[in-house]
Amino acid sequence: MSGLIPTGIRRILAKDQRSGLERGHRRAEVIAVCAQKGGVGKTTTAVNLAAGLATNHGKKVLLIDMDGQGHCAAALHAELQGVVGDSLTGVLLGKRRDVLELALPTKIPGLSVVPSDKMLGATEGVMAGRIGKEFLLKGAMKIARTHFDVVIIDCPPNLGTLTTNALLAADWLLVPCDMSTLSVEGVDDIFHTIETIEDALDHHIHVLGILRTRYDGRNQKVNEAVEATLERFARHVLPQRIPINTTLAQAQLAGTSVGRFDPRSSGAVAYNDLADEVVTRIADRA
Repeated sequence: MSGLIPTGIRRILAKDQRSGLERGHRRAEVIAVCAQKGGVGKTTTAVNLAAGLATNHGKKVLLIDMDGQGHCAAALHAELQGVVGDSLTGVLLGKRRDVLELALPTKIPGLSVVPSDKMLGATEGVMAGRIGKEFLLKGAMKIARTHFDVVIIDCPPNLGTLTTNALLAADWLLVPCDMSTLSVEGVDDIFHTIETIEDALDHHIHVLGILRTRYDGRNQKVNEAVEATLERFARHVLPQRIPINTTLAQAQLAGTSVGRFDPRSSGAVAYNDLADEVVTRIADRA
């Protein structure tokens, strides 16, 4: 009988006392995919990076859609399994204890998704009146982090309360930037925001990199101008460039990752390279 006591204690300690959820044995690296300007390939990057890490690197990955438009679930609609019992709004406002309760498995081995919901826009306003409003998502990810190797958060295309929550829950920042001046200006704002978060809220986030997206090699003059503007961020600019590729849009319409839709396409190759880069950079920091 005495031999059973340590096991029982371990089981009690393994559970979160508030939610009753069982803790896992992992510690996820959390990546916030953030861009202030819409249409730069933010969600495309979040979806295909998550799928690439799961498929090519054997990682157990959770993709969280914090963007009220709900494009992550739409982009993976053919892969999703199960039905969400509640919503991110429920988690952020305390109706559920942890995002793990919302995770849907997919047909892509190792990949799960927490879909967005249409109430997130209104939820942001309610969150603004909560004490510790910036840390609501971080608190709701404590158990989920122990069940996955990587958590990827697709942020809204702005720097509001939801994005701040994502940044404070994240260890790493990935910034998609298309080849336009407006997108580069948005990068400036994001870097200013993470400096403010570090100074005011004592949270340091590593910069995984700036990812050049929607790259069209035919627009040489525009590319050169944007590349010159990005020079001030030179140490953060990733070597990969995601090309303009119709296969990326076709994969989204089909509801799957580009790697599963057409693994030989230039878009699939580029995102596979990105997944390799991300694994290397996180390992180097460990």
